[in-house]
Amino acid sequence: MALRHVNAVVVGAGAGGGVVAKELSEAGLSVVILERGGWVSFEEHGQDELINQRTTVLGDAYGPDDRSPRVAETGPGRFEVVLPHEGGYNNNAACVGSGTVSYGAMAWRYMEKDFRMRSTYGAPEGSTLEDWPISYDDLEPCYEKAEQQVGVSGDMSANPFAAPRRRPYPMPAFPYNTEGRILEAAAKRIGLHPFPIPMLRNSVPYGGRNACVHNRYCCGFACPNNAKNGTHNTMTPRALATGNCELRTHSIAKEVVVDDKGLARGVRYFDATDAEQYQTADLVVVSGGAIETARLLLNSKSRLFPNGAGNRYDWVGRNLQGHAYCGADGLFEERTFDDVGPGATIAVSDFNHGNPGLHGGAALCNEFIRPPYGFSGMRPPGQPSWGKAHKDFQRMFYKRSVSVRGPVQEMPVFDARATIDPAVRDHWGIPVVRLSGSRHPHDVEIGRVIAAKAEAWLKEAGAVATWTNVPGLGLSGGQHQAGTCRMGSDPKTSVANRFGQVHDIDNLFLSDASLHVTNGGFNPVLTIMALGFWVGGHISSRWKDGRLT
Repeated sequence: MALRHVNAVVVGAGAGGGVVAKELSEAGLSVVILERGGWVSFEEHGQDELINQRTTVLGDAYGPDDRSPRVAETGPGRFEVVLPHEGGYNNNAACVGSGTVSYGAMAWRYMEKDFRMRSTYGAPEGSTLEDWPISYDDLEPCYEKAEQQVGVSGDMSANPFAAPRRRPYPMPAFPYNTEGRILEAAAKRIGLHPFPIPMLRNSVPYGGRNACVHNRYCCGFACPNNAKNGTHNTMTPRALATGNCELRTHSIAKEVVVDDKGLARGVRYFDATDAEQYQTADLVVVSGGAIETARLLLNSKSRLFPNGAGNRYDWVGRNLQGHAYCGADGLFEERTFDDVGPGATIAVSDFNHGNPGLHGGAALCNEFIRPPYGFSGMRPPGQPSWGKAHKDFQRMFYKRSVSVRGPVQEMPVFDARATIDPAVRDHWGIPVVRLSGSRHPHDVEIGRVIAAKAEAWLKEAGAVATWTNVPGLGLSGGQHQAGTCRMGSDPKTSVANRFGQVHDIDNLFLSDASLHVTNGGFNPVLTIMALGFWVGGHISSRWKDGRLT
């Protein structure tokens, strides 16, 4: 029996899809959300460090499972099948809320220059660096909606580099922990401008949810207190509460059906019983994350788009970015660990821009609490990772160490990409994604400079030993994946227009980090949510005007 026709199908219930579904449902559209995972909770996996999103030694607590392999480039011309818990997969959680269930929840607005990178710096040779087709001013009201409706704690009064805002955060900032207080004093001594990290986490009760209890098992884990704010406990419940929205979990999208007139007619997918279904709709919004969104479009072939929906000019899947994380670690004689989660409390934005000879930069923050297994990877060069010396290091420095890290804003590269593997298929028979390419060499240059800044900060704070961490040239993606379906005004050099509308397919929209032209020197999730309000608001207004019926 055919499924009931709806106004909109949203593929993915993550940071972008949850917001779009809420916006469309509240505007009166009938909506079906197709989510490849299910609902997850803290109780399912608790504080198991070996299965959380940061280590995945024993699998992935938040999905996907081994039915969803990928193919990754392991050397020039060499490709291997990789599973979600293995290196090279570049996983993004598969569950209601996606990464917003278990993320660290840093809630950054991009800076004004982040939307004008090419105009500010020019494009390095070998890069496809470009300006966004929208400005910070365009997106500012949507940032505000995300902060107010999802819930952000913060205070930018001490950050002179912050982009302008119309309203303060709805909740006060979290206080500094011991690490934060040590680093704050040092930052001020060397002329930096420290401030508390904005967080999608309740510092006080908000939105009917509890205040944070400062659990150490936070980044990489679900919240035991429902105080970490994601779309799973804010936007998606609001969409469902309208009565206009239905969420179908364990639904694996196969293709967006595009007819001979160039219009999306719905989505073919496999339901929880592995039966193939076809949900028709007036419009489709794809919000699967940068890699899976590109995969779905590339697998959506039709007479007008034989190489995939929106891929007339071979830009779908291109310019895959994540963040080239860099920084420094320091060992201290004094105790720095106070067991106040999540651990990350302090940041500086002095180095996001204005670094001589560099195209951009990164914010620097102290790190989230590392449980013991995670800390076992924090070693100075040459330090043994086994035996008595390893154990002695664990005992001596677990509570006397500080890490400072920054997400380098990468230079997009045309051949850093997600495409379709010609031979490998997943459990449902759908061709899997193949990841290939590398970072731009300038990312490493920026990383070296930012890592040196982090090391200088730690030394000023009293570290008795320090060492830096600089990224290599390997392909970047992971939790901060972005850029595979960039927005732009020219269909020949972009996939979607400034409202996330796929060029040449008027009723197919994208709403996730695949739209990002650049990925900022910050965690991208608040920008993904803001784009959800931007795209969802545009669709809703056009629907009310009768231009999308």
